[in-house]
Amino acid sequence: MRSALIVYGGWEGHDPEECATIYRRWLHEDGYSVRTATETSAFADPSIRDLSLIIPIFTMSKIAKEEAENLTKAVEGGVGLAGHHGGMSDAFREAVDYQFMVGGQWVAHPGNIIDYTVDVTKPEDPIMAGISASFPYKSEQYYMHVDPSNEVLATTTFTGEHAYWIDGVVMPVVWKRKHGKGKVFHMTLGHQAKEFENSNMATIMRRGMNWAAKDE
Repeated sequence: MRSALIVYGGWEGHDPEECATIYRRWLHEDGYSVRTATETSAFADPSIRDLSLIIPIFTMSKIAKEEAENLTKAVEGGVGLAGHHGGMSDAFREAVDYQFMVGGQWVAHPGNIIDYTVDVTKPEDPIMAGISASFPYKSEQYYMHVDPSNEVLATTTFTGEHAYWIDGVVMPVVWKRKHGKGKVFHMTLGHQAKEFENSNMATIMRRGMNWAAKDE
């Protein structure tokens, strides 16, 4: 049986507990054994190197050096990493090794909650199969610093309405990558748990989570 760890906490504005509940339900339905933790100390446990998947939901927090080292080594060794929005890509702003693994770091969301469009760039990828080529979305439109080695599956284009100097900038929304032997999946959608009610968003995230998980 595949095994997963969800570590949640940090800024409450991203509904970490509610999101963890959604992930836990999906994982159980998809045949995983699941455990959860609410402290970053869980990342320091040597046993995480035996997991199939780790999901961080820990916005704007700090991670101890030994916790980050053990987590990144686990992924380098083959454990999958998956997550969404600031719970994964704005989790530990001072931990550059963590950001290197994730493949991106949030830096802005001009206009805050706005209407924008998500464009699928790799419809042939199994994670994106059947997803509309473009679909409307309402949330924070994340402006990211991203790793050029990411395999980008969907993007969004900024209009410049809320920051004129970024008009026309095309920004990754969904990507996958390798970190050592581990597979990493990230989606920047999902400011609040209610966004998981969007079928496109939920389908992409659930497929990406299962893609990232280490094989049994």
